[in-house]
Amino acid sequence: MPIELSRAEPETGGSVGTLPEAESSPAVSGPWCTVVWNDPVNLMSYVVFVFRRHFGYSRQVAESLMMQVHQEGRSIVSRGSRERMETDVQAMHGYGLHATLEKSEEG
Repeated sequence: MPIELSRAEPETGGSVGTLPEAESSPAVSGPWCTVVWNDPVNLMSYVVFVFRRHFGYSRQVAESLMMQVHQEGRSIVSRGSRERMETDVQAMHGYGLHATLEKSEEG
């Protein structure tokens, strides 16, 4: 059974979009996604910190996404409009994480 990953909007505390578990078929809230890639530099605890700080994810969600990055080499960490995903990619770069923008297969 897939778990839904809610993204909290820092300014409002509200929920924005959802991210499904990697093995399930995604419920897409937009045609674009932000992908974070594994790297040999950043500590796993730091990646969890970044996901919690930037996206407002719970510890459980942030750790799950970090483990996906670690084990599979990448993880989709947000979905939405191109403009929003460009902002997320730039933010990940600002934190020193390797991230890219991709067109969602379902979008």
